[in-house]
This record gives sequence, structure tokens and C-alpha cells, in this order.
Amino acid sequence: MKGGKSKADSRKGDSRLAVKKQTKKEKKAAKDPNKPKRPPSAFFVFMEDFRKQYKEKHPNNKSVAAVGKAGGDKWKSLSDEEKAPFVAKAEKRKEEYERKMEAYNRKLSGEGDDESDKSKSEVNDEEEEEGSGEEEEDDD
Repeated sequence: MKGGKSKADSRKGDSRLAVKKQTKKEKKAAKDPNKPKRPPSAFFVFMEDFRKQYKEKHPNNKSVAAVGKAGGDKWKSLSDEEKAPFVAKAEKRKEEYERKMEAYNRKLSGEGDDESDKSKSEVNDEEEEEGSGEEEEDDD
């Protein structure tokens, strides 16, 4: 072949392109196992109870889709007053999640040295009570 590329040359070009490409999984950042899980919505709080009730009434049902469909239909038929306890539970879990996320973010940024939920003032108060008769020495 005069002046044209051989099949081998074109394959080499393709292989170079393939090396440069990244898959979607490689582009995605790795998940941190210590990061708190997002709280469930009011519907999922409702489904926790509904699954138990549904399994008691239908012990032979093995279909997850059937349980989900029945739960969705039941949720849609509930009034706002009937949904209120589930919404309240979901809000409570959301607040708890936000507190955990704040602590997690502080820990990531390096501000939070202690891993407990106590504030720094509570930790300082305990240290003062324990070592009230002694002064700490600095070893610089």
C-alpha cells in the first residue's frame, strides 16, 4: 500500500485511545464508609412498619415489588393527619443526620479532635474536674 495506513497502524491508534479513556466507575469518587447515611423520607419510615404488617397478612408472598406497590397505594390513600407521625419521625431522623454530618465534616477538615458528640466546653469542664488539684506540665 502506497501512502496509506495499514490495518496494524490503525489498531495501534485505537489502542492508544482506549488507554486514555476512563470508565464511569473510575471517574466516580470512592465512597467514604464513615460518612453518615442519608435519612429516610417519610414514605420510607412508613414502609418500615408497612412491610411488617404486610408480611403478617401475606406470609407466602415473596415478591418485593408486590409489597412496594401495595405500600405505595396505601401511602397515597392516607390523609395528611395519618401521615403526620411518619413525617415527624422523618424530621427527627433528618435533624440527627445533620448533626452527624456536621461532626463528620469537622472531622474531615481537621477541626474535630474528639470523636464524641460532646461539645468542646463539656470536654473542658470534665478535664478541669478530673485534674482540679494538679497543674499540667508543658513538655516543649
